[in-house]
Amino acid sequence: MIDFEEFLKVEMRVGTVLEARKFPNARKPAFQMRIDFGPELGEKWSSAQVTAFYSPETLVARQVVAVVNFPKKQIANFFSECLVLGPVLPDGSVVLLTTEREVPNGTRIG
Repeated sequence: MIDFEEFLKVEMRVGTVLEARKFPNARKPAFQMRIDFGPELGEKWSSAQVTAFYSPETLVARQVVAVVNFPKKQIANFFSECLVLGPVLPDGSVVLLTTEREVPNGTRIG
């Protein structure tokens, strides 16, 4: 169990996908996504294994939820700057976590 103060350390924010492309160097199928988190945080890149239900074209302009305060993680020749969130189904596929309606980029989840 964690206490509420520990939970608050995880900074989850809403952002809009500006660009998405295939990531051929990833070990598992993935996309590279450039996400706008608003004026405070700016744009961040993420590698996300969301290829089962999405294509690069269907990701652009979609709002997603991501953890934005992890250190950068190198994946092959790419640095992922945030962790896009979603439930992982038993077969390993991921459904993106999003908001019920559009909200300003950078809105904190909490």
